[in-house]
Amino acid sequence: MSKAEDLTIVEGIGPKIAELLRAAGITTFAALADAKVDAIAEILKAGGSRFASHKPDSWPQQAALARDGKWDELKTLQDELVGGKAK
Repeated sequence: MSKAEDLTIVEGIGPKIAELLRAAGITTFAALADAKVDAIAEILKAGGSRFASHKPDSWPQQAALARDGKWDELKTLQDELVGGKAK
C-alpha cells in the first residue's frame, strides 16, 4: 500500500474533505486522478450537506498534474480556479 499523499494541495480540498476521501479509499493523487467526478460527488454527498455543495470537477485533473510532478502546470491551473472551480 502506498503512503497517503496530501490531497489538500488540490484547490478546493480542505482537511475535512481530505478525510472523507481517505475514508473512501482515495489516499493518493493517482487514485484521485483516476476517480470519476460523479463518484467524488457521491462521497461528498454522503459526507453531509456541508460537503455536498462542493464541485469536484477539476480535482482529478489537478491530481493528475500533482501525480506527474507537473507543479508549474498545477499552479497555473489553480491560478485560474476559485475554490476548485473555473472562474
